[in-house]
Amino acid sequence: MPTCPRCHQSIDSQAVTCPYCRTALKAYGHPGIPLYRAEGETYLCDTCTYHEDDTCNYPQRPYAKECMLYHNRLQPTVTAPHRGSYRTHKFPLSWRGNEGWWMLLGLVAVSLLIALSNS
Repeated sequence: MPTCPRCHQSIDSQAVTCPYCRTALKAYGHPGIPLYRAEGETYLCDTCTYHEDDTCNYPQRPYAKECMLYHNRLQPTVTAPHRGSYRTHKFPLSWRGNEGWWMLLGLVAVSLLIALSNS
């Protein structure tokens, strides 16, 4: 069970504010947005990925003690698994991107066959 960073009381993991000292625990009062805090006299920006690559647009940068976008540069980033060359189409490669034209051509061919067989 997590503790409040200010009063160190045990709190619920989904709590938006500390019930004891009313410290904000989640950003914008939303339980799904974590609010990161610096410990001691350090700043979050010193170890943040966004500060390092200069993509941070947080107003308190580089002296932020609280931030909701913080990501520790020492932790690996999670990437989506590579799908490889998985084929989703049943058509040969030369047909990809042209399925509509092939269907239209097939419809015209069937129409011509029906017209010629009736005459």
